[in-house]
Amino acid sequence: MLIHPQRSTLLIVDIQERLFPAIEGHAALADHSAWLLKVAQRVGVPVLLTEQYSKGLGPTIASLRDGVAEAAIIEKLHFSAARDGELFKRPGGERQQFVISGIETHICVLQTALDLLARGNQVFIVEEAVGSRRATDKALGLARMQQAGAQIVSREMVAFEWMEQAGTDLFRSISREFIR
Repeated sequence: MLIHPQRSTLLIVDIQERLFPAIEGHAALADHSAWLLKVAQRVGVPVLLTEQYSKGLGPTIASLRDGVAEAAIIEKLHFSAARDGELFKRPGGERQQFVISGIETHICVLQTALDLLARGNQVFIVEEAVGSRRATDKALGLARMQQAGAQIVSREMVAFEWMEQAGTDLFRSISREFIR
């Protein structure tokens, strides 16, 4: 199953200031998530951000929050971003496919993915754009999501599926700026 730009939303889960430094490989995770966000914006794919108890964990890191509309930022207390239904009321929340980046892989990303799958959504987890404090927890989270039916993908897989074909102005633009 391909990721379609007209049917997908990029969901960035809880990459927040206070927890972010504790995540293994956090700098690379931020870079990969920012890359995905910029490609999504260029292609016209909606972007939603979640923040788990921002009063305690702080806001989403600036490199991801800047340029994202306030209406696209969802405050949550449940670990799953899909639990209380607020996600589905936001622009892009009605779409069938969710491409997910975020932290922590084995907690909020996992529970969000499982709830989305239970609703019948298609879920794509971007391997290099999710993380946990420990590598073993990330690996277990990825394995469990895959067993449940989520697709584990790379950021380039997402970008090329969103672009759909070569030879377009969009392809040339994204290739020059993002594909190295």
